[in-house]
Amino acid sequence: QVQLVESGGGLVQAGVSLRLSCAASGRTFTSYAMGWFRQAPGKEREFVAAISRSGSSTFYTDSVKGRFTISRDNAKNTMYLQMNVLKPEDTAVYYCAARSGGSASYYYINTNQYAYWGQGTQVTVSS
Repeated sequence: QVQLVESGGGLVQAGVSLRLSCAASGRTFTSYAMGWFRQAPGKEREFVAAISRSGSSTFYTDSVKGRFTISRDNAKNTMYLQMNVLKPEDTAVYYCAARSGGSASYYYINTNQYAYWGQGTQVTVSS
């Protein structure tokens, strides 16, 4: 079992940056592939970025490529999402997710592939 806690959200203007963090506790952090998802009001939860257990593989949804960077510090049991050049359409609740097992170089992009979720952190981008 792993517990996930997101932080770093807030209200910002378009064009600025934010860094989200996801702190994990419980089982060994390197046991888990990790991902970031977001959910805007009235919309389904959608994939944002994923990273493998080793951190060697990452993947992004097209709308954030070149602006967002996912990373993990296995020594600190923490995953990050660096978000640059934020846009109003990035407004959502951002969730981190974890799943155990699989190859150290695999990442996962579907919500049903993740067993553990944080409580979410709100990101609001004003125009």
